[in-house]
Amino acid sequence: MSETKGPKDRPAAGPQAAGHGRRLLAWYDAGHRDLPWRAAPGKAPDAYAVWLSEIMLQQTTVGAAIPYYRRFIRRWPDLDSLARAPLDDVLVAWQGLGYYARARNLVKCARLLVADHGGVLPRRAEALVKLPGIGPYSAAAIAAIAFDAPEVVVDGNVERVVARLYAVAQPLPGAKAGLRRLAAGLSPRRRPGDYAQAMMDLGATICTPRAPQCGSCPLRGGCAAQALGAPAGYPRRAARAERPLRRGTAWFAVNRRGEILLRRRPEHGLLGGMMEVPSSPWRAGAGAAPILPEVAAPWRVIARPITHVFTHFRLELRVAWASLGARQGRQLAPDGVWAAPEALGGFALPSVMKKVCAAGLAATKGHPDA
Repeated sequence: MSETKGPKDRPAAGPQAAGHGRRLLAWYDAGHRDLPWRAAPGKAPDAYAVWLSEIMLQQTTVGAAIPYYRRFIRRWPDLDSLARAPLDDVLVAWQGLGYYARARNLVKCARLLVADHGGVLPRRAEALVKLPGIGPYSAAAIAAIAFDAPEVVVDGNVERVVARLYAVAQPLPGAKAGLRRLAAGLSPRRRPGDYAQAMMDLGATICTPRAPQCGSCPLRGGCAAQALGAPAGYPRRAARAERPLRRGTAWFAVNRRGEILLRRRPEHGLLGGMMEVPSSPWRAGAGAAPILPEVAAPWRVIARPITHVFTHFRLELRVAWASLGARQGRQLAPDGVWAAPEALGGFALPSVMKKVCAAGLAATKGHPDA
């Protein structure tokens, strides 16, 4: 898997496991990141804090997760309090972090742990991975960091460090399995939790995606990419396919009191359990979504559509608005609720629906029919 070069240009194959862990742990002990979920030196980690942080850090940067974590831990300081929390409260607190299935699974997992596990997280990865919202990576990270279990923890930071240490030529995502094998060969049995966090810190602060600070790296002596003089060229990545475009229509309905009609999305699927402005399905292809709902009203289409980018597709939403009475509101959203504009912050609205509401409020402001 290492880069093929001529005899004069060929670097060392990569680091030797012996000494690698010792050097990295010494570097970590001398100046690791101070993160709110990390235990103070000499103290045992809080498993609840580790679990909560690992769920938040799925698809989210450390910097973005920290303020959410602080607010969560103040409001729900332990498993029991989170298990008792109404799901809507958690979804509202989660707004802005995205990937809302994480929040739903967080509550589901907390309730399951309290009901069936005595309010205690399992210590082993094979038991953790059976819980809602905990995949193989999160299970390994929680087991290693919270319980010092000898697990191999490989996130994006670790993949980058290992790809550079060995100058792995195969591009991601195809290289993932090989990078995990290489990472497993480097993982020491001593202090596996600290080692996992040290590798993450190294990737986040020194071995960064652009302009890595090789002169400050404790592993530079065994880094094949640095020996080649091209560390920023790793990991290699396959070309990304363009996200497909989906289209739909959001029907922004207001009543005579200026309240906005909202409904809850289905529990399963994208943005499951969140609130939304009633909308058509989001489908690919021109003309895939109807402009008007089957509710008789003087609908007006806002000229500029709303755009939003999800992980796997781009969305273009036309917004049509109308003033509806109570009967028409029930036709459009049988289980809907009317919300005053100033109360929208208390509803679990995803970012795309906040954009829809902003467009609708701007269009209806001061309009004689609104």
